[in-house]
Amino acid sequence: MSLIDIIKRNPWLKQLVLNAMMPKNQARPRLWVKLFLNPFKHTKGKNARICRNSRIDVMPFNNFVLGDNSTIEDFCTINNGVGDVLIGQRSRIGMGNVLIGPVTIGNDVILAQNIVMSGLNHGYEDITLPPHNQPVTKKTITLEDEVWVGANVVIVAGVTIGKHAVIAAGSVVTKDVPSYSVVAGNPAKIIKKYNPETEIWERTS
Repeated sequence: MSLIDIIKRNPWLKQLVLNAMMPKNQARPRLWVKLFLNPFKHTKGKNARICRNSRIDVMPFNNFVLGDNSTIEDFCTINNGVGDVLIGQRSRIGMGNVLIGPVTIGNDVILAQNIVMSGLNHGYEDITLPPHNQPVTKKTITLEDEVWVGANVVIVAGVTIGKHAVIAAGSVVTKDVPSYSVVAGNPAKIIKKYNPETEIWERTS
């Protein structure tokens, strides 16, 4: 049995290690984790850029990848505490975005401003415990290549957005979005689809 398996199976030891890595009741790693652990675990590609005013709360026990020529703009929050955050090549994470893993973003993706994507949910069913003390569930959010997401969009856990799909500003995406379609609204619904026969983006009824 590996050291990691031993830590995971012992609640007391697991909590001790977590306390050493992050301050109590906070999601951000301690400075020593940022300096001495994360550089050996996480991948930042060629010409990839993380702007200075972003909050990169990434831990070494999950993956964080920023692909070649991709950018994370100012005032973003990236958190991989419960799942990987993987960003492909030539993708732009716009100002004020919040990405809470597990999240996978493909190549050539554009995220506008103030988008929230969270692959985790807190339990609430046990009324004797506050939600933050209940188990979390996680389902990966996947954005395939060439997706464009407008400002102020919310994408919930488990959603997959297909290639070259467009999410209109202000939408709340609760279901999978097919490739080559445009969705809008709360909850988001398909308003256009690309027709390969006519080569036109056609409105749906």
